Amino acid sequence: MLSGLIDLPWWGYVLVTLAMTHVTIAAVTIFLHRHQAHRALDLHPLPSHFFRFWLWLTTGMVTKEWAAIHRKHHAKCETEEDPHSPQTRGLRKVLWQGAELYRAEAKNQETLDRYGHGTPDDWIERHVYRRNILGVSLMLIIDLLLFGPVGLTMWAVQMMWIPFFAAGVINGVGHFWGYRNFNCADAATNLVPWGILIGGEELHNNHHAFATSAKLSARWYEFDIGWMYIRLLQAVGLARPKKVIPTPRFAPARPVPDGDMLQAIITHRYDVMTRYLRSLRNTYAEEIAHLKRRHAGTFTLKARELRRLILSDNLPEDAAAQRQAALEHSERLALLETMRAELNALWARSTASRDQLLAQLRDWIERAERSGIAQLQEFSQRLRCYAA
Repeated sequence: MLSGLIDLPWWGYVLVTLAMTHVTIAAVTIFLHRHQAHRALDLHPLPSHFFRFWLWLTTGMVTKEWAAIHRKHHAKCETEEDPHSPQTRGLRKVLWQGAELYRAEAKNQETLDRYGHGTPDDWIERHVYRRNILGVSLMLIIDLLLFGPVGLTMWAVQMMWIPFFAAGVINGVGHFWGYRNFNCADAATNLVPWGILIGGEELHNNHHAFATSAKLSARWYEFDIGWMYIRLLQAVGLARPKKVIPTPRFAPARPVPDGDMLQAIITHRYDVMTRYLRSLRNTYAEEIAHLKRRHAGTFTLKARELRRLILSDNLPEDAAAQRQAALEHSERLALLETMRAELNALWARSTASRDQLLAQLRDWIERAERSGIAQLQEFSQRLRCYAA
């Protein structure tokens, strides 16, 4: 029977395969994602080139294509132009055909030209690494030489790892199911306990809230193994993180909102909006229950579905009409949503000056404290405590 240069027990082949796929996911999350797509850290040429070489062998992905598609995903998230949103294409499509969606978008030259800037364009990239069939074929030969016929199975697992876990699970399930630390505009969620398998990429809601952070974990119970590797590289001078998720600071409540408080609120805007919805969860629930009782024939959706509809900002025409009808039938819900929209507007792209934004913040807090809604009043007091 033919055998390779290395003879292992069955579990040895499993461990080697898992080790190789783990290096691949580390290369994706550290090099392609955090370093290339988002510039969240600087990488020394040594690990940078190793990751390029390893990805060429184990995925055949071209750096410019991957970075461009991912940047477009962030720019067009959850819209028809998003290359792989389960919100528009369906979870099954993205989960099982994510690699096909990636390859289709990689052929879009407009995407590469607009979003692929700043990626490697040296001789070896142009003449070697863009020949992706060559790399994965070389990996197949290496696996067969080292491990014999079982090397074919090991190679197949290597080839499926990123298409399934990154293109499928992260891009699909990570925008469909899970928990959310931050109320960012898209549907990104955090998944657990897949961290060891996908390198910290499971903390997808954290990433979408703070895309340029080199660290993806935000809570004490979240483990980002990719960040652990970055810190090890940093310890030996091979990496330098640029940004991490900011941690809110709180001080005694300010009697009069000032510029520092405004800046702290803008910096921690996702934390602010998350706390807003958490603080007012019971108020929303009570008002929705009253709405359904008073207008049972008009609003037939379940309470949870109606709440999701009311809190959604980008809706199809028919759903938007239902949301508007709900707000017209509930004065308190309309007030809560108006206040939420105005709070969001403080950091939306605007020509407003700092003084104008500060005046808007002061007016928002005053109206919140005169609203007669206890939970909104409590939240406004918490808002006064944000510190730069």
